[in-house]
Amino acid sequence: MRHRLIGRKLNRRPDKRRRLIRSLMGALLRHDRITTTEARGKELRRHVERLITTARRGDLHSRRLALATLPDPPAVDRLFHVVAPRYKTRPGGYTRLTRVGMRLGDGATLVQIELLDREVEAAS
Repeated sequence: MRHRLIGRKLNRRPDKRRRLIRSLMGALLRHDRITTTEARGKELRRHVERLITTARRGDLHSRRLALATLPDPPAVDRLFHVVAPRYKTRPGGYTRLTRVGMRLGDGATLVQIELLDREVEAAS
């Protein structure tokens, strides 16, 4: 029975599921926007929002917690120097999920997950 169990299994064993989420978190923090399946995006949103809330404090302890959650030093540096200061006054809701269509191979619903208030690239 799944009483009070939180999170999606994503059809993976726990160790591979954790690696998948960490990889997606690193990609989202590096690029500000990624495209993935709907189930992965909804699960990723939980973890990224919690990580950004931790990083907003900006102290050494929160940096160590972030590195324990996401062992990707360049992504954690960007989280603390670029992403967290953006949301200093925002009380939550740092990401947006937007449906972008269906994947051709298996028909899975694709979503684009992005960080809000991101810098828009100059279109030339």
